[in-house]
Amino acid sequence: MQHATPPSAYPVRPVVTTFAPYSPGLSLQEIRKAYQLSHVIKLASNENPLGASPLVQQSIAREAPVVFRYPRSGNPELIHELAKALGVDPARLIAGNGSDELIDLLLRVVGLPGENNVVLLEPSFSIYRMQAELSGLDVRRVPLNSDFSFPWRALEQNMDERTAFVFLTNPDNPSGHATSARRILRFAENLPEQALLVLDEAYIDFAEDPDSLSPLKHMEETDNLVLLRTFSKLYGLAGLRLGYGIMPPWLAELVQRIKLPFSVNILAEKAGIAALRDTVFRSMTRETVLDQRRELASRLTDLGCCVYPSQANFLMFQPPMDAQTLHRRLLEKGIIVRPLNSYGLSEYLRVSIGREDENLAFLDALQRIVADESEKTADSARNG
Repeated sequence: MQHATPPSAYPVRPVVTTFAPYSPGLSLQEIRKAYQLSHVIKLASNENPLGASPLVQQSIAREAPVVFRYPRSGNPELIHELAKALGVDPARLIAGNGSDELIDLLLRVVGLPGENNVVLLEPSFSIYRMQAELSGLDVRRVPLNSDFSFPWRALEQNMDERTAFVFLTNPDNPSGHATSARRILRFAENLPEQALLVLDEAYIDFAEDPDSLSPLKHMEETDNLVLLRTFSKLYGLAGLRLGYGIMPPWLAELVQRIKLPFSVNILAEKAGIAALRDTVFRSMTRETVLDQRRELASRLTDLGCCVYPSQANFLMFQPPMDAQTLHRRLLEKGIIVRPLNSYGLSEYLRVSIGREDENLAFLDALQRIVADESEKTADSARNG
């Protein structure tokens, strides 16, 4: 990436001039235009396969006439509904413009630039690293184990008296690996006194047994744990940008002090409340993802792919051919999956769990491409 060079007269922070922005997956519009396609299946961004809840859509339409009003500061209605649904003290809750905003705010509240460090796994969600660097904190990267499980001992060895945060994602992205709540709590007990464990639970709702993986029920027993959750996945509100954090009350208060006053817009708040109340849609989404995840994993394995166990709404797999070639060939057929180059995993792909018809179309295209590639290899060998 070519970096911009600002005029010398402006006091631009050096870290900004070399900053590489977050790289999202390709959009439907980009693929349609690039490949001149009328129909595209997007299985790249871990979105809800069923779309948005009917109750949410009705709520947005009903609230549309009041969008000229500012939302209430602190989003008290949403916080009340979340506290009731989760069974936690409202003082521990804070809503954000996606959980991304809360990651940024946490790194602004805790940690002194040039003095403190952040420990995170490699690879992991790039926003952790990006916002930590932007906040002037040293980033210590700890490689995942070869099977993509968490290297607990190595994480502990990289912590010291200057560690402000340790970031973990559970279930993890891009592998889908998950660890138990008991193991997480044991790790939290070994953190340095001044350090906080931030556990990103964006995909927790798709685990076979979420309660066994999340330490949510033990929040009252800890004072160094932050849970981050999102409305983008199970609730289907990715486009409205809504997330929330569960944390010690003192930290929630400080984050609220510096949070921009209206970062959660009025439609997002109302949609979030409607989504929490639509238990039928949530159950349908979860059932769809779990059923289709099992079927998709089985079929991918039958096609010669190495599929990694996942507790999320996606699967990471190593195909029986070059992953980049497969990604490009799938795009040509109007199917978007996620290449993992940005994670340093160029030999793997990640596919979101879609509807049954979308998954079948993906599998059919994959089978044809792999068969075609095998035929080419065989022809080359015969003619070589």
